[in-house]
Amino acid sequence: MVRALEADYTHAPITAAERVMLDYVVKLTKDATKVSRADHEGLHKAGFDDKAILQITLIASWFNYINRVADALGVGRD
Repeated sequence: MVRALEADYTHAPITAAERVMLDYVVKLTKDATKVSRADHEGLHKAGFDDKAILQITLIASWFNYINRVADALGVGRD
């Protein structure tokens, strides 16, 4: 599963709800200004409530933030 997700999550054996969630996280990561009400509605239709959408958003945003801090400080580079 991990290899399939790393290679291309769109072809990994995941549920439809997981796919919607990952599509949202990718969009959020690439350009959060493009996230719209329609994205949240899609998450609702996939079974996520407002609390879950908030949690998904916070977790993805935190990882994006901390990875950028680490990159900027050279953490993990030789």
